[in-house]
Amino acid sequence: MTRARSSAAFARAKQLIPGGVNSPARAFGGVGGEPIFFERGEGAYLYDLDGNRYIDYIGSWGPLILGHRHPAVVAAIETALHKGTTYGAPTEAESELAELIIEAVPSIERVRLVSSGTEATMSAIRLARGYTGRDVIVKFAGNYHGHVDSLLVSAGSSAATLGVPNSPGVTAGTTKDTLSLAYNDVAALWQAFAEHGARIAGVIFEPVVGNMGLVIPSPEFLSALRELTVKHGALLICDEVMSGFRVAYGGAQSLLGIKPDITTLGKIVGGGLPVGAYGGRAEILDNVLPAGKVFQAGTLSGNPLATAAGIATLKVLRDENPYPKLERLGARLEAGLREAAKAAGVESCTARVGSMLTLFFQSGPVVDWNSAAKSRTDRFAKYFWNLIDRGIYMPCSQYEALFVSAAHTEADIDATIAAAHEACCNLPA
Repeated sequence: MTRARSSAAFARAKQLIPGGVNSPARAFGGVGGEPIFFERGEGAYLYDLDGNRYIDYIGSWGPLILGHRHPAVVAAIETALHKGTTYGAPTEAESELAELIIEAVPSIERVRLVSSGTEATMSAIRLARGYTGRDVIVKFAGNYHGHVDSLLVSAGSSAATLGVPNSPGVTAGTTKDTLSLAYNDVAALWQAFAEHGARIAGVIFEPVVGNMGLVIPSPEFLSALRELTVKHGALLICDEVMSGFRVAYGGAQSLLGIKPDITTLGKIVGGGLPVGAYGGRAEILDNVLPAGKVFQAGTLSGNPLATAAGIATLKVLRDENPYPKLERLGARLEAGLREAAKAAGVESCTARVGSMLTLFFQSGPVVDWNSAAKSRTDRFAKYFWNLIDRGIYMPCSQYEALFVSAAHTEADIDATIAAAHEACCNLPA
């Protein structure tokens, strides 16, 4: 499989764009080699500049739950496009998308549209602080909430270590009010609230983690999150930018039986165009300007093209209910990938919720960042390229979840499993 045109495109991009990419997730840093440049997508498939076809399990990192160029989404964008691209003024489409979100997610009574997941989490953090009058935010190592300065921190050795910036340009002052804990560590959570409870404005977490590989919260962890935030008057912020409308129409919170105070959304609610949102109880959201005093604004918030794509996507998900199919295909793929590794004598474990899945190259269990980090990333890198050479496009990092779309077929899944059997045969010892 030749990728000469992709290589030339990357060489050009490196002269113009830092690292040759506009997001580090595209740089193939976790697997080595050069990123592939794509020309088009169709259904479950991507086509690169050299004409190679791949079965796509990234789906633009989650938004394309219906696959590439779904007819209803394309038609909605075309209709909106013929009317204009942006107005910087209210439209009825913003209210229609808001109604769909509120109807689907019971914890949301009001919602504000923004332009990215990062903007949604940044705004949710500001709102939590403004509403409570407190400063401290609790997050968990391995949970990614966008490139917000105050959340770009790593966990320390203590249960409740004050955050240390893990990116140049993020000052210690910016993160001094962030506590970074281990995911699923109930004792650390209790300790954090025992020491800092009166200062904690909110706890932000992913109910289904996708950025250290897929990790599932324990019932005890979820129970402690809700109990402690209520007891100490802090807000529980559920980051469903990735899992919202992905693992269920009502999001992961509907599967797990939790009711957060604030929810952040993105990806699927934009149908493949740039959108984010944050919502929650009316008494909290009504503190956002102009209803309240917490500032947040955006020129392209509620963009007509993005809202049209989001509305079309959510209506298809609501009316056609592809979730049983996604569950079936996800389970089939999980079993097949696990069996392929086992047949080759390769140590592995899997984690899956609906159409989100990770194959870890280790025995497991994976419950937090420290356990995820035990994975054999050298094996994953070889596995990734072996699959690429067989026309399968998986996430380019051991620490990312893959996504099945409604456009995938059983034949696609079976072809992927067959390729995985071959890909597992010559991995590093």
